[in-house]
Amino acid sequence: MEDNRGNDREEIFSKRVKAGKRTYFFDVKSTRSNDYYLTITESKRRVNGDSFSFEKHKIFLYKEDFGKFLEALQNTVEHVKTDLMPEVDFSQFDEEESEYDDELRWD
Repeated sequence: MEDNRGNDREEIFSKRVKAGKRTYFFDVKSTRSNDYYLTITESKRRVNGDSFSFEKHKIFLYKEDFGKFLEALQNTVEHVKTDLMPEVDFSQFDEEESEYDDELRWD
Protein backbone atom coordinates (compact mmCIF):
# COMPACT_ATOMS: atom_id res chain seq x y z
CA MET A 1 0.00 0.00 0.00
CA GLU A 2 1.40 3.39 -1.00
CA ASP A 3 1.78 6.12 1.64
CA ASN A 4 0.16 9.32 0.31
CA ARG A 5 0.72 11.47 3.39
CA GLY A 6 2.32 14.79 2.62
CA ASN A 7 1.10 14.86 -1.00
CA ASP A 8 -1.41 17.61 -0.24
CA ARG A 9 0.64 20.69 -1.06
CA GLU A 10 1.01 23.50 1.48
CA GLU A 11 -1.07 26.63 0.85
CA ILE A 12 0.77 29.74 -0.34
CA PHE A 13 -2.35 31.89 0.07
CA SER A 14 -5.80 31.08 1.43
CA LYS A 15 -9.12 32.92 1.52
CA ARG A 16 -12.22 31.66 3.32
CA VAL A 17 -15.76 32.72 2.40
CA LYS A 18 -18.60 31.77 4.74
CA ALA A 19 -21.87 31.41 2.84
CA GLY A 20 -24.73 30.23 5.02
CA LYS A 21 -24.29 26.53 5.77
CA ARG A 22 -21.36 26.29 3.38
CA THR A 23 -17.81 27.55 3.51
CA TYR A 24 -15.68 28.07 0.42
CA PHE A 25 -11.89 27.99 0.49
CA PHE A 26 -9.76 29.54 -2.24
CA ASP A 27 -6.22 28.21 -1.83
CA VAL A 28 -3.11 28.86 -3.89
CA LYS A 29 -0.74 25.91 -3.86
CA SER A 30 2.65 25.16 -5.38
CA THR A 31 3.74 22.23 -7.52
CA ARG A 32 7.10 20.55 -7.03
CA SER A 33 8.41 22.58 -9.98
CA ASN A 34 7.35 25.87 -8.32
CA ASP A 35 4.35 26.44 -10.52
CA TYR A 36 1.09 27.55 -8.92
CA TYR A 37 -2.52 26.43 -9.07
CA LEU A 38 -5.75 27.24 -7.30
CA THR A 39 -8.03 24.89 -5.43
CA ILE A 40 -11.60 25.88 -4.72
CA THR A 41 -13.18 23.78 -1.97
CA GLU A 42 -16.80 23.78 -0.90
CA SER A 43 -17.25 22.45 2.63
CA LYS A 44 -20.65 21.68 4.15
CA ARG A 45 -21.22 20.44 7.67
CA ARG A 46 -23.34 17.27 7.90
CA VAL A 47 -24.93 16.09 11.13
CA ASN A 48 -24.68 12.34 11.80
CA GLY A 49 -26.67 11.63 14.96
CA ASP A 50 -24.60 12.95 17.87
CA SER A 51 -21.58 13.85 15.75
CA PHE A 52 -20.91 15.70 12.52
CA SER A 53 -18.68 15.46 9.49
CA PHE A 54 -17.78 17.72 6.60
CA GLU A 55 -18.71 16.98 3.02
CA LYS A 56 -16.12 18.52 0.69
CA HIS A 57 -16.00 19.10 -3.04
CA LYS A 58 -12.84 20.40 -4.67
CA ILE A 59 -11.96 22.00 -8.01
CA PHE A 60 -8.37 22.31 -9.24
CA LEU A 61 -7.75 25.32 -11.46
CA TYR A 62 -4.48 25.75 -13.35
CA LYS A 63 -2.98 29.02 -14.58
CA GLU A 64 -3.77 28.41 -18.24
CA ASP A 65 -7.48 28.29 -17.33
CA PHE A 66 -7.67 31.26 -14.92
CA GLY A 67 -8.87 33.76 -17.56
CA LYS A 68 -11.43 31.41 -19.12
CA PHE A 69 -12.78 30.40 -15.71
CA LEU A 70 -13.04 33.98 -14.43
CA GLU A 71 -14.70 35.19 -17.64
CA ALA A 72 -17.26 32.35 -17.57
CA LEU A 73 -18.00 32.97 -13.89
CA GLN A 74 -18.43 36.73 -14.41
CA ASN A 75 -20.63 36.22 -17.48
CA THR A 76 -22.81 33.67 -15.68
CA VAL A 77 -23.29 35.85 -12.59
CA GLU A 78 -24.04 38.87 -14.78
CA HIS A 79 -26.66 36.83 -16.72
CA VAL A 80 -28.40 35.86 -13.47
CA LYS A 81 -28.33 39.44 -12.15
CA THR A 82 -29.33 41.17 -15.39
CA ASP A 83 -31.53 38.73 -17.30
CA LEU A 84 -32.99 36.34 -14.74
CA MET A 85 -33.34 38.45 -11.58
CA PRO A 86 -33.17 42.16 -12.54
CA GLU A 87 -35.55 43.09 -9.71
CA VAL A 88 -33.18 41.84 -6.98
CA ASP A 89 -30.85 44.31 -5.28
CA PHE A 90 -27.75 42.13 -5.01
CA SER A 91 -25.85 44.81 -3.08
CA GLN A 92 -27.84 43.79 0.02
CA PHE A 93 -25.87 40.54 0.07
CA ASP A 94 -22.50 42.29 -0.22
CA GLU A 95 -23.03 44.04 3.11
CA GLU A 96 -23.54 40.81 5.12
CA GLU A 97 -19.98 39.55 5.03
CA SER A 98 -17.95 42.77 4.78
CA GLU A 99 -15.00 40.82 6.23
CA TYR A 100 -14.77 38.97 2.88
CA ASP A 101 -14.98 41.93 0.49
CA ASP A 102 -11.64 41.22 -1.20
CA GLU A 103 -12.13 40.83 -4.92
CA LEU A 104 -10.42 37.90 -6.63
CA ARG A 105 -8.26 39.02 -9.55
CA TRP A 106 -6.16 36.82 -11.80
CA ASP A 107 -4.41 39.48 -13.87
